[in-house]
Amino acid sequence: MPKLPELTPRRMYALVCATCVALLAFGLYLQHVVGLEPCPMCIVQRYTMVLIAVVAAIGAAVSGRRTHLALAGLLALLAVFGAFVAARQSWLQWYPPEIATCGRDFYGMIENFPLQRAIPMIFKGSGDCTAIDWTFLGGSIANWSFLWFLAFAVLAFWLLLRQSLRKT
Repeated sequence: MPKLPELTPRRMYALVCATCVALLAFGLYLQHVVGLEPCPMCIVQRYTMVLIAVVAAIGAAVSGRRTHLALAGLLALLAVFGAFVAARQSWLQWYPPEIATCGRDFYGMIENFPLQRAIPMIFKGSGDCTAIDWTFLGGSIANWSFLWFLAFAVLAFWLLLRQSLRKT
């Protein structure tokens, strides 16, 4: 029976980076092909996912116990932050407030505001944070984002533990 390759920290970081890239690509597919508009919380989660991918790519490219320890700590912080934002959005979807305002229409911003004010507004998103536009196995995008961020956080804490117990 063939032996499976050992999951070294560098391979784990590469796996996290590849997973983030795939999730981001799927998010862009939902936005540009399916036509779903991201809300401000979705944009924050997307940027957090990009940062996790960058940290994981660095972790896959470098070696050294201290470097991997620092990167695992940063990865854990980012993943916990992303999980918090996704959990908050999930909560808003389950218990929507009476008045939900999450942003303005993209074209309305460009037409009604000068460019220096419109660009920051664009990155705030334009969809409704409480809307559930897509589901898979009963979970919304925010629910699935929470689970992925949680998985990244668990992996980061495991990497932290593994690197801190390592002798060299």
